[in-house]
Amino acid sequence: MALDGFRRDVEAAIPALRRYARALTRNGETADDLVQDTLVRALRFEHLFIGGEVRSWLYTILTNLNRNRLRTLARRPHLAPLGEDDGPLTAAPDGGGRDIERALASLAEEQRAALLLVVLEGLSYRAAAEVQGVPIGTVMSRLARARAHIKAYLDGERPALRRVK
Repeated sequence: MALDGFRRDVEAAIPALRRYARALTRNGETADDLVQDTLVRALRFEHLFIGGEVRSWLYTILTNLNRNRLRTLARRPHLAPLGEDDGPLTAAPDGGGRDIERALASLAEEQRAALLLVVLEGLSYRAAAEVQGVPIGTVMSRLARARAHIKAYLDGERPALRRVK
């Protein structure tokens, strides 16, 4: 792929990367930082791009950077003040678009990423599997669990607990 074509494809993917990063992180500044780091790495390591769809390659970079960010955050305690609308998780949702936002926020990170890649970004199951570095069956399983969780959340049901032996 010509150098100009690669950079043009990277530039064309920026709005989709920003949308995915914002939905994934739920924070505009963090999302913008992730997208910037993704673009820097993509351009720095463009010689490693072996062909295929540039957008999927960029999603893979962004997903890996987000995993690294989450690992780093897990090592540090996070202190956040309680807001007015912060309540117990057992409380029923109050309606509107915030329900969807809260339902997405309550998903496990891997489930949320799979759902966003397939539903929001329109990637195929195979492409989402490549981005996440997992088998296609794992993506299908994560999507099924994510959809069931969101449906239960919006219906006001408590999440079911799994029994582990």
